[in-house]
Order: sequence, then C-alpha cells, then structure tokens
Amino acid sequence: MLTVEAFSLNIMIAALAPLLGAFTLLFLFIFEKRIDLLEKKTREITLERELQTALYNQLNQEIQPHFFFNTLNSILSLARLDRKTELIRSIETLSKLLKFKYQTNNTFITIDQEITYVNYYLEIQKIRFRDRLYYEFTIDPNVYQAITIPFIIQTFIENAFKHSFERYVGEAFLKTTIEKREKDIHITVWNNTIEGSEQLSPDRGLGLENIKKRLELLFPDSKTSVQLINSDNGTSVLAIFPFIQKSEI
Repeated sequence: MLTVEAFSLNIMIAALAPLLGAFTLLFLFIFEKRIDLLEKKTREITLERELQTALYNQLNQEIQPHFFFNTLNSILSLARLDRKTELIRSIETLSKLLKFKYQTNNTFITIDQEITYVNYYLEIQKIRFRDRLYYEFTIDPNVYQAITIPFIIQTFIENAFKHSFERYVGEAFLKTTIEKREKDIHITVWNNTIEGSEQLSPDRGLGLENIKKRLELLFPDSKTSVQLINSDNGTSVLAIFPFIQKSEI
C-alpha cells in the first residue's frame, strides 16, 4: 500500500515528466539549430576562402603574361640590332628566369626569392640598355625571409622600363629600397623620370590595382597600400604591407 509521501511523489513525477520532456525537446531543437548555423557559417567561410584563393591566383596569372611579353620584346630588340652575343646571354638568362618561375609557383614567396627573380629581369635589361642603365638595391637584412606576393617588385621595375625608360632618352636610374618599419615592410621603386598623370597609360593603373588587390587578399586582416608618387626628381611606387616571416606561417 502506497504511503501518502510515495503517492505524492508519483503524482509530482507524472506532472513534471511532460514538462521535462518538452524542455529536453526544446533544448535538442535549439542545439540542432545552433549546429546547423555553425555548419552553414563554416561552409560560407570555406566558400569565401576558396573564392579569394581563386581570385588571388587569377590576379597572379594576369601579371605574368605582361612580364613575359615585355621580356620577349626586349630580347627581340637585340635580335633586330644584330647584337648576337647579348642576344644569347639574354636567352640564357630568360631560361634561368623561367626555371626559377616554375619552381616557385606558390601563393606567396619570400623577399629573397623575389629579388632573385628581379635580378634575372634586370640582367636582361642591362644587356639591352647597356651603359644607359644604372640600378641599385638597398635592402634591410631583416626582410629577406619575409613573405610577399609574387612579382610585386618585378612589376614596379617593369613599369619603370615600360612607362619611363623606353619612352624617354637619356640615362636611366633605378633604385629599389626594401625596409622594415615597425610592423610593416616598405618597398619603394624609384626612377629618375617625372611622369605626369596625363602620361600614365591605363595598363599601368591596372598593374598597380592588381598588386593592391593581391596584397589585400594575402593580408586580409591588415592594412596594405600601393601609392604612385611624383616628385621633382622622379617617380616612385611605394607598397606597404605587414612584416610576416616565412617561419611564422
């Protein structure tokens, strides 16, 4: 025979059971919705990253045809002038450049790798321009293993030839400075030709815009910038982006 206490407990359990069941179902429903939202957010983030990667790779590919076209034009000019010895040297250098390029087909490269790449290009141009061309590098020793987008320095230097040295006669001075300032890297490529805004062709603007977009994609959480600066003694392009060493990736 049930006691009054046991009977009361059974009544309480019978009354609370539906409520507990309802709360359990509500909790499971909310938890399932939360999981669905997290999965949706994860899919969206993954898709966004994939789209950014695709855009970044597309922008990288846009730069390369311009470079190879201009390099081949430089070599062709040597052939037209019947400068055979220099022509052979240029072709040998181009083969080294192509070998280096297809060994380093990555999302990012180090400053050291970019400089190696640029030196091949400048060697070809030095053969072409001879004593007319003077160039120098000033490089902070701390930046060699910092990461950057491929072709950033090469594009700035190529623009100096395409939009300055090839258009105007006289000595061609080119200076590249790479330095670490606090938490950022500053890359400056200066040439001694003064360019007015009316002289800038659309493809130069597109090249700089390409660099700007790729820096934003490579460093999405940091401030980056690309600036074209005209002064009394020449024209500079300045790029600023975060200092991140390869070992930190």
